[in-house]
Amino acid sequence: MTQKLSPATALMLTVPPLLWAGNAVVGRLVSDLVPPLTLNFLRWLIAFCILLPMAGHLLKPNSAMWPAWRRFVVLSLLGVGCYNALQYLALQTSTPLNVTLVAASSPVFMLVMGALFFQTPVRRAQWLGAVLSIAGVLIVLSRGDWQQLLQVSFVVGDLYILLATLCWALYSWLLTQRNEPDEIRNHWATFLMAQVIFGLGWAGMFTGAEWALTDVHITWGPPLYAALAYVAIGPSVLAYRCWGLGVQTAGPVLAGFFANLTPLFAAIMASAFLGDLPQLYHALAFGLIVGGIVVSSRRSN
Repeated sequence: MTQKLSPATALMLTVPPLLWAGNAVVGRLVSDLVPPLTLNFLRWLIAFCILLPMAGHLLKPNSAMWPAWRRFVVLSLLGVGCYNALQYLALQTSTPLNVTLVAASSPVFMLVMGALFFQTPVRRAQWLGAVLSIAGVLIVLSRGDWQQLLQVSFVVGDLYILLATLCWALYSWLLTQRNEPDEIRNHWATFLMAQVIFGLGWAGMFTGAEWALTDVHITWGPPLYAALAYVAIGPSVLAYRCWGLGVQTAGPVLAGFFANLTPLFAAIMASAFLGDLPQLYHALAFGLIVGGIVVSSRRSN
């Protein structure tokens, strides 16, 4: 069944990739001001404070969250803990454009993971789409020079974002296993808050290790304050809210195409704020990734 896409829904689904692209650019801009794992912890700490008035009741001893604590421990590790931390780590050495392009291949990883671990068969068109998208990722990793692949010469940040993408794929599949109470699942703020509560534990532990094992510092000031406000309000809370409403209206398949606007927005922002001009291989990689997702989403006749 084809979903009807209204202008309002299209706008709702365009907001999250715009904010996610900004998250990648901001993460690169403040990489010298705050350590990456600390940035992730501060981001979600502020998001926790924002969500507290709407979902603070989850902290009560008799709330519906505690019987499902094991599920939220795992979800928060993959989403709040690992995915975002690895993304900020990637931005220490990779570019926002590369990070978002590699992350755009996440539907392909979801496809493979579903076949391997969630008994979801893969159609021929989906395999073709996977090949196209993986080719796009390889172009990003090689920066348009296939000799780099032969020499196994990668920027470490590209490997971090690949690992982050795997975490996001597993996280997304686990979201389809509806094992939490409806009173949490059916309200975006409580569902996000349940993950943030446990995620702060993971993020705090990773941050503690970062400060104990490396020589890090924070440069407080207006630029960092503005960045923290943005990453906490925009990519964390507002994007999650818009994405949830858009998926409910248009369906997850159609919404997935909008997620891949992120690299395009990242390229525009990187050009404007970082002087990181897109190259021809970026356009080719983006075309292959999106083309792969389009092919893999087609239904058999």
